[in-house]
Amino acid sequence: MKVAKAKALDPATRAAAWQVQSLLLGYPDESLRRNLDVLGTVAAALPPPVGAPLTRFLGHVRTRSLFELAADYVATFDHHKRFSPYLTYFAYGDTRKRGVALLRFKQAYRAAGLRLSEEELPDHLSVVLEFAAAGNAETGLRLLTEHRAGLEVMRRGLRETGSPWADVLESVTATLPALGGSEQHAVARLIAEGPPEEAVGLAPFAPPQYLPDPVVRPPQAGQPNTEACR
Repeated sequence: MKVAKAKALDPATRAAAWQVQSLLLGYPDESLRRNLDVLGTVAAALPPPVGAPLTRFLGHVRTRSLFELAADYVATFDHHKRFSPYLTYFAYGDTRKRGVALLRFKQAYRAAGLRLSEEELPDHLSVVLEFAAAGNAETGLRLLTEHRAGLEVMRRGLRETGSPWADVLESVTATLPALGGSEQHAVARLIAEGPPEEAVGLAPFAPPQYLPDPVVRPPQAGQPNTEACR
């Protein structure tokens, strides 16, 4: 699929896309059901490379019960590391360096004046998209672009397995710059070798002080309430 470059989208359109994508990449709950009509309206108004995949995914959501969606979400994102929604995993695996990378996300949120809850890692794709949509486009785009290779590996893997969430990743990548040469090499390496490994007997993620999560903010008028993803 040919994706649109980020610069082709005006800021308001890109923010709306990121907001919808964030909700659809969070754990499916009742808020998703309540906001289906609003999400569908927003998706339909987006440029086709960004909005059409979201519309397809929303069509899938309407045919499944909340229980089925939640079970599929867990089976997809919690049981397969190749679909990890945690961006730093692809670049650093379960190594010491990942703790530093997580801290950079946390510091970016703090610099924007946002308080994080303690329930989720700060590099969860849903959280990063929500952050970027909420008036932090420049920093959010930088964080997403820095992990462009991981996003592409995730997108390809979901598409190859026929996961409905592949459509959401198609939409996300359509808001980002096209893959550069070095990123294409990184994608090939990740597919062939996987993320870095470090057998050091440490906990798989970062120290507790580095492990915050979703951006918690009150809902804005006219926009769906973005609850913290699980």
